[in-house]
Amino acid sequence: MSNRSMLSVVVPLYNEEESVGALVDAVREALGIERAWELVLVDDGSRDRTAAVARDLAARDDRVRLVELARNYGQTQAMQAGFDAARGDTVVSMDGDLQNDPADIPSLAAKLEEGYDLVAGYRLRRQDKLITRKVPSWVANRLIRAITGVQIRDNGCSLKAYRRSTLQHLHLYSDMHRFLPAVAAATTGARITEVPVRHHARRFGQSKYGLSRILKILADLLTITMIAWFRERPIVMFGLGAAGAFAAGIAFLAGSFAAAAELRESMANAYVFPAAALLCFMLACYLLMLGLIGEVAVWKAREREHLLPNVVERPL
Repeated sequence: MSNRSMLSVVVPLYNEEESVGALVDAVREALGIERAWELVLVDDGSRDRTAAVARDLAARDDRVRLVELARNYGQTQAMQAGFDAARGDTVVSMDGDLQNDPADIPSLAAKLEEGYDLVAGYRLRRQDKLITRKVPSWVANRLIRAITGVQIRDNGCSLKAYRRSTLQHLHLYSDMHRFLPAVAAATTGARITEVPVRHHARRFGQSKYGLSRILKILADLLTITMIAWFRERPIVMFGLGAAGAFAAGIAFLAGSFAAAAELRESMANAYVFPAAALLCFMLACYLLMLGLIGEVAVWKAREREHLLPNVVERPL
């Protein structure tokens, strides 16, 4: 067996009882005995026998481990649980529906060893429905690239390899598993590249995703953008808001003088503009204070974690 570091494969599972056995066999065949590896199966509160099948597989092979979540939390939370449980220095994530091919894992791990922090697979000849999967994915990928500036062509492909030091800085929530390269670039300055991977048609069950995920993607994209732009300098975000409120206050103040001159017969109306101006000035002060508090919070967090911003450990 090679003395290379351990490789962990993390696979979230939800109602995949028919796929999990074939998945474990495929991972065994792909990774063989040339290096130490483990397969971390995360059952995300499945309602079928997925957990029972995975438990039996883990009992027969100590390289297979099972993490069982108490209920269905979603793919992002299941993936984070798998990352937390993984023990390898190299971690690979993939779907449990057999659409990703475990035979691609060695090429992703080899690319990571060239010095990258994250290697993202992109699906060649994708075997999904055109209207409900390919078209929304095509639009989402271009939107994500335009907004985040991270040039990944297939953010929805779960087959990715990570350096552990990169994962230690990521704390996933909501549906952010789709934005892992953008999150890694925004929070750790990770070096990212892509490799082509195979994609197969689903053999068992049905897809867990539909068009309803579009709103979640847009909300998470907004969050990622805010993190990327303002994570290190919250005073900039709140300062922009404060400047807008201050400008509105000036406009209402000017309107109050005009109203006082034009509405002498109905002075009550003239008081609306000074009141609005006062509210805008108070809002500007409030936002500015929030920005300063945010700056102090970021500074204290850095002191507590003894971290410099955007630092990822590199191999020697």
